[in-house]
Amino acid sequence: MAIKITRTFDFPYYQLEKYNLKKSLNTKYDGKWVSTSTQEYIDKSNTLSRGLLKLGVKPNDKIAVISTTNRTEWNICDIGIGQVGAQNVPIYPTISKEDYEYVLNHSGATYCFVSDASILEKLNQIKGNTSLIDIFTFEDLVNEKNWNEVLDLGKDTSNQAEVEARKNAVTSNDLATLIYTSGTTGKPKGVMLSHGNIVSNVLASEDPVPLDYGTDKALSFLPVCHVFERMILYLYQLCGTEIYFAESIEKLTENAQDVKPDVMTAVPRLYEKIYDKIILKGEGLSGIKKKLFFWAVDLGLRYKPYGENGWWYEKQLGLARKLIFSKWQEALGGNLKVMVSGSAALQPRLTSIFAAAGMPIMEGYGLTETSPVTSVNFVEYGGQRGFRIGTVGKVIKDVEVKIAENGEILIKGPNVMQGYYKDPVKTAEVLIDGYFHSGDKGEIDKDGFLKITGRTKEMFKTSGGKYVIPPLLEGELKQSLFIEQVMVVGENEKMPAAIIQPNFEYLKDWAEENNISFSNNEELIANEKVLEEITKAVKTCNNSFGKWEQIKVFRLTPDEWTLDAGHLTPTMKMKRSVIKEIYKDLYNSIYN
Repeated sequence: MAIKITRTFDFPYYQLEKYNLKKSLNTKYDGKWVSTSTQEYIDKSNTLSRGLLKLGVKPNDKIAVISTTNRTEWNICDIGIGQVGAQNVPIYPTISKEDYEYVLNHSGATYCFVSDASILEKLNQIKGNTSLIDIFTFEDLVNEKNWNEVLDLGKDTSNQAEVEARKNAVTSNDLATLIYTSGTTGKPKGVMLSHGNIVSNVLASEDPVPLDYGTDKALSFLPVCHVFERMILYLYQLCGTEIYFAESIEKLTENAQDVKPDVMTAVPRLYEKIYDKIILKGEGLSGIKKKLFFWAVDLGLRYKPYGENGWWYEKQLGLARKLIFSKWQEALGGNLKVMVSGSAALQPRLTSIFAAAGMPIMEGYGLTETSPVTSVNFVEYGGQRGFRIGTVGKVIKDVEVKIAENGEILIKGPNVMQGYYKDPVKTAEVLIDGYFHSGDKGEIDKDGFLKITGRTKEMFKTSGGKYVIPPLLEGELKQSLFIEQVMVVGENEKMPAAIIQPNFEYLKDWAEENNISFSNNEELIANEKVLEEITKAVKTCNNSFGKWEQIKVFRLTPDEWTLDAGHLTPTMKMKRSVIKEIYKDLYNSIYN
């Protein structure tokens, strides 16, 4: 009898019955890939469940899991925790110790599994202020409790019947996890997602993602504490896809060449970096090779799906793929047939050029509160064509989207969260008449494609009473290779302006090619030629907007905006209030 998937921990059991992979989960330790079969995955999860029962874990207890990288142990913990009716509380590894303390206390977590010393160091500073009984580490650390101690407790199988009873008691309506939003402002909110919320989203996302069942390989890079990657990992398990966990962003290309994945997921920022590096290599070519390279790039930027550009374009594209784009494929392993993007808006130029290169990026849209996928682009399935550049695709099955009078995207369906943990007031603000109010603005075209046009909370009025939508301007400005990050400001001011972080990697190479000498970033961004190039980019952007929206003034920052410095959230979104405070002198120089 086929297993019916109704809870998140059903996925590995389904995989065992259907595919029984020898290399279900794969992590690199000391330079070598170590594979865990589907059977071993389930056996270890059951061992962990038995160990948790010995520790006294009860249904609805909260157990935190924090890991600097995606790894096999995380997934075993996820299944082992869920099976005993407890809830996995994944926490971003990069947040401050104060945020650790807040999340642990707000969730009431009693145990915590962590990957390494860097996380443990922060946790030990605040552990006494929390309800944590014990912390267990994945890596072997001197004088610290290791997760193997829990597995050792679970080697005694005498309480497996209790594990089975706990599993059988869990229903699809029960809480599966608390996910704390990274948040660009204020304290993180604990999103309550049921087993049914997540499972429905996985099953509805199966058709649009073109996987070859039982044979494909996936490279997992996005933090699994983010619901997007977590949902995707469940989807891979459903489809019998071997999962390989990338070691780091620095080793992503190396890992890709190692694994030769068929599919991978990332946030737009990573695709931007991949593209920038490719262009930088092209800049270093000379003669006919350089001309051919940029001919192919120009061709790729004009790409439209389904042969819309005509037979002559397609003929040229075939040649470009053979001569140039095949090398882009090789850099990422050579087998990539699809990449998935989420978390933030993807620049249309990236959608175009990677699709032209034969590695289409399927951009989707969703939020933690919607488990997360609401809509997604797909190349083709069931006779349908669902790929349109500049949109976030079509709404997935069983989910309803409607646009409110003010343009806000409202979402209804089995994927919508149960609410915010311990916060009925904020829950009531966003869940109204069965619809989740996303805070995003959008429109649906005549063919059913959803387009994001802004965020209601990010819109502002100038002192002249005109509305400005920063994300639209920011997306256009980031089309320039000279601009890595940009924040449009001007609320209640006379005009919009921009605080820009240049793409220093590209800018430094460009400066050397143009014989511009500099000893530091401050000198580089003060150079007249550099300012000319940024000014050109701003003028090009302004051509697409009304006069009241156009950027009149900009300022460049000498440092890079990073997660560690507090500019960005763990999902690489800008913390607008923080950035404004960090660069208040630049802001004041614009408006005073």
